Amino acid sequence: MDTRAAAAAVDHRPLSERAALNKEALKQSFLDNLFHTQGKFPALASKSDYYLALAYAVRERLLQRWISTAAEYMQKGARTVSYLSAEFLMGPHLGNNLINLGIYDEAKQAMTELGLNFDELLAQEEEPGLGNGGLGRLAACFIDSMATLEIPSLGYGIRYEFGIFHQSIVDGWQVEKTDKWLRYGNPWELQRPEWAVQVKLGGYTEHRSEEDGTLTVRWIPSRLVSGVPYDTPILGYRNNTANTLRLWSAQAPESFDFEVFNRGDYYGAVMQKMSSENLSKVLYPNDEHEGGKELRLEQQYFFVSCSLQDMIRIMQGQRLPLEHFHEKFAVQLNDTHPAIAVAELMRLLVDEHKMPWNRAWQVTCKTFAYTNHTLMPEALERWPLPLFKKVLPRHLEIIFEINARFLDEVRRRYPGDSARVARLSLIDESGPRYVRMAHLACVGSHAINGVAELHTELLKSDVLRDFYELWPNKFSNKTNGVTPRRWMVLANPRLTRLVSDSIGEDWIKHLDQLQKLEPLAESADFRSHWREIKRANKRALAEVIARRCNVAVDPDSMFDVQVKRIHEYKRQHLAALHIIALYLQLKAQPNLELAPRTFIFGGKAAPGYRMAKLMIKLITGIGDVVNRDPMVRDRLKVVFLPNFSVTNGQRIYPAADLSEQISTAGKEASGTGNMKFQMNGALTIGTMDGANIEIREVVGADNFFLFGLTTPQVYALQAQGYRPHDWYEQDPQLREVIDMIRDGYFSRGDASLFRPLVDSLLWHDPYFLFADFRSYVECQQRVGETWVDTERWTRMSILNSARSGKFSSDRSIRDYTKDIWHAPSVPVELLTEHHVRAGLMQ
Repeated sequence: MDTRAAAAAVDHRPLSERAALNKEALKQSFLDNLFHTQGKFPALASKSDYYLALAYAVRERLLQRWISTAAEYMQKGARTVSYLSAEFLMGPHLGNNLINLGIYDEAKQAMTELGLNFDELLAQEEEPGLGNGGLGRLAACFIDSMATLEIPSLGYGIRYEFGIFHQSIVDGWQVEKTDKWLRYGNPWELQRPEWAVQVKLGGYTEHRSEEDGTLTVRWIPSRLVSGVPYDTPILGYRNNTANTLRLWSAQAPESFDFEVFNRGDYYGAVMQKMSSENLSKVLYPNDEHEGGKELRLEQQYFFVSCSLQDMIRIMQGQRLPLEHFHEKFAVQLNDTHPAIAVAELMRLLVDEHKMPWNRAWQVTCKTFAYTNHTLMPEALERWPLPLFKKVLPRHLEIIFEINARFLDEVRRRYPGDSARVARLSLIDESGPRYVRMAHLACVGSHAINGVAELHTELLKSDVLRDFYELWPNKFSNKTNGVTPRRWMVLANPRLTRLVSDSIGEDWIKHLDQLQKLEPLAESADFRSHWREIKRANKRALAEVIARRCNVAVDPDSMFDVQVKRIHEYKRQHLAALHIIALYLQLKAQPNLELAPRTFIFGGKAAPGYRMAKLMIKLITGIGDVVNRDPMVRDRLKVVFLPNFSVTNGQRIYPAADLSEQISTAGKEASGTGNMKFQMNGALTIGTMDGANIEIREVVGADNFFLFGLTTPQVYALQAQGYRPHDWYEQDPQLREVIDMIRDGYFSRGDASLFRPLVDSLLWHDPYFLFADFRSYVECQQRVGETWVDTERWTRMSILNSARSGKFSSDRSIRDYTKDIWHAPSVPVELLTEHHVRAGLMQ
């Protein structure tokens, strides 16, 4: 590396020069940070040092925009969207920030001229594993879009010290390893200890009457925890806006108890610190046991309380009365995890700031909006009353009061309908008593939305039917979307160049402009370029597979991909049954004409979800057999790519030919992986579920491979008494596939290994695999027939991408802003050195 241009010991450059975006300025900043931040010179510097030096150089350019944004919002008193989410699956920051600053190519050239491998530097970044899947990735896409659309916003969540586990596959089984994403530090965040808040937990309440006759309540906690904010700038695409992601870290108010230490209890002296920090230690503790449930509830309350206290601090700093809280902040609850915010805001307003109950309730209801992300009742969080009272005694009292007033309203609306009252109650009284968090979110919010058209209709007609009948005007649909900046521009630079060369660059902020590609689908030359790009992406993924899975795959085969959280309703095991069926066909007919396929799976199973782990074992077991069989290995390959993440998704989506979206109809709320595949030109095989329906509507039925039962058919089959064993008996191919699994063919002769999975399918099959098997196999036959017509497949691929504009998260955010948040955009003017000096002189 050439160090002749190394920085001087003290940098006196003005702001405009320090933050310049040209190549030479980037070089200078990089060298400055290598010397003065990392404290290294080239002979001692590691790849990590070089990455950090570049990251800090880029952060300098973010800081000017970040500070300018904060100043603009404060001056304008801007209405702010507060997005509360237990997960933010951001992905690596460096590449995305370079894209949004518009200096990706300049940074690459600067590093190359300094003798460094730019791609290796990008690969050094530890991905923040602060989410479990689609929910957290949606939150990340949304805050990207809010910044791009210049919507004042704050993302609030937890700074988990250890993210979701790192997944390895050992002998076909998932093995969870600690995700130490912070081991080398995080150059993108700034700690803000001066804004720390205190959070109460446990204890009891005291009630007393004041002299004026008012009743006051005092919460006496059993312990206190400090919440310390860590801020990360979230940059908009090629504008001056940098919003904030504020994640809370739990710390003990006193990290060391001298009194206990002096008594000789050396371990006890640090116990409070250890106990407090557990709150932000790990993403989603295993909640199968009581301790895990308690910690999860504490986590949710912790970040919600910190966030609401922070919003109150902001209001007080701007001298705004709390009666106008709902005018300053539009707070979105991303699923039920932050639903305790309804009770916490009431506590803060009534107990801490002495606001009358009725006024506080008006403010609360006007503040919150609730996004539901699930159709499965078991995923709607509820907490046993004894546990809830132990952790949050004051909040249980508040919820009882909210419930009493709410049920009085229900009785007035529906006199004599005690069954409806019981269904709507915030407390489930049908057995052991529970607090229903989705009910709390519905009652305390002014808006409730689903995330796909079918999902929203099913919320109205089934999951939240009673609430819809009570308050139909609260409900709306806001179909999810994903950001094209990460999922096309960063993930698929080859395709980005082709599209931009063909129709210009405006599509990156206005994705509906991809429609301009439609006429090009008829151009043989354009189709040829499109195929070349897809093949190059497939070659790159094949290299990753060879390196990580030791399996050689053919880039000219169809890449048939299913990557997502491993769950029975997502039906990875249906795809596995199809692979076995194809394998049996080839074994029986070695000369059968069958287009070569590579089946690629990826995803994590929850640590306590035994059946999901068994599904992974089945897929890897099938791969062990198929990949080693000389009769079929040139035509079928099966790969389970471990540790699916944002980083791996950026490699997989651009390389996919076929996207498997095969969940049971009526179970998937939306799905956003389907959108990422579509944007990158993959064709979809799927059911009429979630956003598949809307994707099929916009791409056209001829460009979508549809199979399976519809939601009404699923409900009808369930009502009449679904008997999966009958389907097994009536379909010889299905019977042969299941018998092979049961007999141990894919478990080295161990007939007991997959018995739980087989028995579940034969006698229960809650997600209707057997009922959909024949339709799925026949649809896959159509997929194979279409694939061999290369020109037709390419045309369909182009049209899928060209018609993906609806599924940009920019469109989603515009919908939220127009219908729910009513938060105007605020363009930002960059602060100059003059502004800073003028501010210092005031």
